[in-house]
Amino acid sequence: MSAETGKVPIGLQLFSVVAETLKEKAAALAGTVEIGYVAAEPWGYGGEELEWQGHTPAEIRRMYDDCGLVCCGFHLATGALLGDNLARTIEMNQVLGNRYLIIAADKQRMAARETILELAGILNDTAEKLEPHGMVTGYHAHGFDFERFGDETAWEILFGHTAPEVVMQLDIGNCANGGGDPIAMLEKFPGRARSVHLKDYGGGPDAVIGEGEADWQRIFELCDTEHHPEWYVVEEGGPDGLGFEVSKRSLEALRRMGRA
Repeated sequence: MSAETGKVPIGLQLFSVVAETLKEKAAALAGTVEIGYVAAEPWGYGGEELEWQGHTPAEIRRMYDDCGLVCCGFHLATGALLGDNLARTIEMNQVLGNRYLIIAADKQRMAARETILELAGILNDTAEKLEPHGMVTGYHAHGFDFERFGDETAWEILFGHTAPEVVMQLDIGNCANGGGDPIAMLEKFPGRARSVHLKDYGGGPDAVIGEGEADWQRIFELCDTEHHPEWYVVEEGGPDGLGFEVSKRSLEALRRMGRA
C-alpha cells in the first residue's frame, strides 16, 4: 500500500499491450506512464539467458527508470526457477528491483494431480531459496487451472499444498472464465493474494473493469481485509495488444471506484 495515498498501487501487465511492447519497449513503458500507471509487469522470461527479448537487465532497468516506472512483478516460465536458471532469474530481478517472481502458467503440470503436486514442490523449494534475497514466488491463474479433480480444482490442490509464502496471483477474469469462483478462492486462501490481477468477465468485447459481472465490491473487501496485496495489476487491453485505450479505461474505472 502506498504511504502517500493509502491505496494499493496499480501496475499494468505488459501483455495487455503486447504488440506495443514487442514493437518498442521504451515507448510502451512511456505509454504506460502516460495513461496513469505507476508500475509494469513484463512477461515471458525463461532464465536461459541474462536478457529479456534482446535487452540486458541494466537496459531494461534504465527504460523503467527513464519514465519513472516500477517493476511490480515478472511473469516467468516454470523453467526459470529450475537448476542454473534460478540464479539468472534472481540476478535479472535484482537489477530490476522486483521481488515478485511469478509463474505465468504451467498448463502441462496443472493437468493431473501428480504433476500439480510436483509444481507445488517447485514453488515451495523456490520460496525457500528466494527468502534470503527478499523475493517471493507464486503462480498466476488461467482458466485451465480451475479444472476439477474430484471435489477440488487444480488451483485448490496447488495452493492447498504450497507454503503460505507462495503468492496466489489470482486473475479475477481468468478464474471466472475457466469456471472458477474468484470470491470463493479469495475466501479459501486468506493472506495469499499479495499480488492480484484485475480483469473483469462476462462483458462485451471492449468491456473493462466494472462493465462485466465481477462483484468488485466484495473482491476489494476481501483483498482489504484478508489479503492486503502489495500490488494490483491490470490485465486488460485492446485487440491483439494494440494501443493503450482499453488499459487506460481500466484505470479510469478503478479511479471511479476509489481504488486509484
